[in-house]
Parts: sequence; structure tokens; C-alpha cells
Amino acid sequence: MMITIPENSVYILVDVQNSDPAKEPRGNSDKRERYLKNVERVTEYFRERGDVPIVHIREIHRKDLIDYGRELEGAENIHCLEGTPEATYYEPTAPIEGEYTVDKRRYSAFFGTDLEILLRGLKAEHLFLVGGMTDICVHYTAIDAHQYNYHVHVFKEACGTPSSDEVAQAALDNIEYHQAGSIISVEDLFQ
Repeated sequence: MMITIPENSVYILVDVQNSDPAKEPRGNSDKRERYLKNVERVTEYFRERGDVPIVHIREIHRKDLIDYGRELEGAENIHCLEGTPEATYYEPTAPIEGEYTVDKRRYSAFFGTDLEILLRGLKAEHLFLVGGMTDICVHYTAIDAHQYNYHVHVFKEACGTPSSDEVAQAALDNIEYHQAGSIISVEDLFQ
């Protein structure tokens, strides 16, 4: 099915950042590489179009850990500290001139950031999402976007997580539950 990109669309890369190989789960590198190649394809598509604003979301935390809140009480370890490679954009899709950036401290790109102000300024109605982690930051961002009445479109192959495929699929199913037709394929851009 061919995807139509409506007027008032915005492309959002959620936490497409470098990783620390030492923290990467065993056997995850191939999975991560596939997801990132798809992010590169989608980003190139929107950059070539030139008529859809591009917003890069970056997770970053202060070195004194003050902004983690309760996040570290779950399964997460300390990550994305200022000045570390994890807190930098993945180079092949890093922001270029004319693209927007938003730093976040929590899972959702909307929570405690100026993303909503930026999207209102861009007159956004449709948000096309890619990024990591499917079951956490992409999921929370998509659900908050739904709560703000945006049309959400998530490129399933351009989302990645070290979690199991079943957990990632459950997150995508949850997004689809909130907005039927919101989970789309990268391949649909190129038909």
C-alpha cells in the first residue's frame, strides 16, 4: 500500500543515537543495524522531499543523575549522560541545517519539553515516527501524540529495541489500538 504524506506532516526521529557496545545485549547488533538502515532510508526520503519538517529528539541526562526521577528503579541502567557517546546523534541521520532538535529527560518526547510548542508552530497534524526504543520512548511519544490529537504514523521496521520481538510487537499493537492504520511499513514509501 502506497503511503500518502499529507500536508501539515512532520517527521520525528525519536532517540536515534549512538549506543555503547558494552551495554548492548548479546546478539542485538544485527537487529540494531537493520533498524538503523531503515531509519536512514526514511530520513533520506524525507530530506529529498524537502517539504516536511524534520525533528530530532535526543535523550540526554545530567551527569549528577538529578533528572532521572524513578526511571532507574526499573530495568534501566544509567545511560545517555551528557558528554558520553550515547548522548550523541547517530551520525548518518544526525540533524543537518534546517532541521529541529529537542532534548528530553524522560520517555515521551512531549514530557517536559517544548515539542508541542514547536509542532504548533509548524502547524503539524500528522506525525511520522521512527526511532528507539519501540516499546518505551517511541511508544510513549506516539501515545502522547495521540492524546494531543495528532495523527500518528509509525514506521515499524524503522523502530528498534533490545527487547524481544514480542514485546516490541505488543507496543506497536497498542499504538495501532489507539489509532487504526497508524503502524506502517518503510516499504510503502517506495512503491
